[in-house]
Amino acid sequence: MSFTQLDPSLPVTVEGKGKGYAFAVIDYGQEHHLIWVVALDDTGEIWSAPNPKVRVTANWTMGRKPAPANEVTTLRPAAVAG
Repeated sequence: MSFTQLDPSLPVTVEGKGKGYAFAVIDYGQEHHLIWVVALDDTGEIWSAPNPKVRVTANWTMGRKPAPANEVTTLRPAAVAG
């Protein structure tokens, strides 16, 4: 496991939670999603969000457009073997 503090923080949107700044990333290894540690703008809450739920915000200067709504993925529970 590795914990990396981001400097500078990155403006992101956490699906279902809102906009905020990611200030750290946790990497549990190849069998897991990256976990983004995000401080939310509206509530001040700090959430650890899995990679598929986090989107970097649009940036006109960098030529980065917002992700279309149909491209945002949602997590589905893994099938139970048996």
